[in-house]
Amino acid sequence: MNKLFASFAFVLITYFIYGFYISQFDFNFIPRKVKTTDFYYDYRLAMNIHSNLSIGSEPLSVILAQAKLTAHKFILMTDLNPSLKIPEDSYLQNLGVLQGAKYGYKDSRLIYFSTSEKNLGLRQGESQLQLSDLLSQDSHKSDSLLVLAHPFKSGFNWTGEIPEGLDGLEIVNLKSMSQRSWDYSKVSTIWSLLLYPFNPKLALIRLFQEPTDEIILFDEISQKRKFVAFQGAEASARAIPLADWLIKFPSYERVLSIASNHLLLTSELSGNIFEDRKKILDALKSGQFYICFDALGDSKGFEAYLYDDFSQKKYSIGASVPNSKSMKIYFKLPSEPTSYYEVVLIKNGVRADTLNTFEGIFRLSGPGTYRLQVRMSPRLPLPDAIKWLSWIYTNNFYITN
Repeated sequence: MNKLFASFAFVLITYFIYGFYISQFDFNFIPRKVKTTDFYYDYRLAMNIHSNLSIGSEPLSVILAQAKLTAHKFILMTDLNPSLKIPEDSYLQNLGVLQGAKYGYKDSRLIYFSTSEKNLGLRQGESQLQLSDLLSQDSHKSDSLLVLAHPFKSGFNWTGEIPEGLDGLEIVNLKSMSQRSWDYSKVSTIWSLLLYPFNPKLALIRLFQEPTDEIILFDEISQKRKFVAFQGAEASARAIPLADWLIKFPSYERVLSIASNHLLLTSELSGNIFEDRKKILDALKSGQFYICFDALGDSKGFEAYLYDDFSQKKYSIGASVPNSKSMKIYFKLPSEPTSYYEVVLIKNGVRADTLNTFEGIFRLSGPGTYRLQVRMSPRLPLPDAIKWLSWIYTNNFYITN
């Protein structure tokens, strides 16, 4: 009995000593840089967020307060299968609140946002009919946004062809990411949970697995038509009862701090929500943004665009441009990462070129879909050591015949 108690005490003491050790680590691999991008205004947006009106645990006021702590400029609320009238978009607490919804459709989940029709009916049958109609339309002609959430999450898999009415899909969904980590290594996932009280950021970084299936599907569809990649927070802060306490794990703040969508707009927003939401909807539908794993470092100041040497014109992410020998992709990171990194040019889903500089130019090799992926290899505390992680995924540039 004494040996058992001594062994337990040793394990517990070792655990807390290791916890103190990892609590000292600050995981920010991008040095801060005050100067922002020369060409773009960067607006950070989180989507796929649930309040206590559906499957979340907190009211909108609490979610707003926690989103402000993570430097978001906009949040897209997406309560599941709303049965009440969805309110109008607004600025609240100096934060833009876009009101959308998340609907169950067949075995999947679809994120919906519109500047005109907020509700797709208040009954499930009505919403299904309207979703079916939207999915059959050309997505570019619609004044609404329709996104496939977590296409490979267990229990919510999409089956069959991707409809024309879908604007895009989530290639990064934090709940799917944790599920993928569990499937890959249950021991590693449990270890992340044990580390969470000491260093929540490290615990969530350890869960990251490359969304290979989602990216393959995204690249495949992008070669047929314009298609957009999104990041979904899947934030609900579900309450876990423990004795007389409710532990909300992970919190909205923690989830929203991990990753987000960064809109790159060429003009500053006005502060009038009815004007601004139209610009935001246009940027989301065209793919004029990139996805960032913000836990690795602040990406504000990142820019990437097509540049035509002959006409000296710049084209934003998501643009479709006729092929020209004078066309190239320019990129600039906000600063030099402190760990080993690479900027990868992807053409039609295949690695085409790589640079190891924080600013550079990629020359293009004819028509196709091109995007950038910034990867880094930070040194994590033992036993993890070095691990390759994707920091930034841009949406596509389309070079046409």
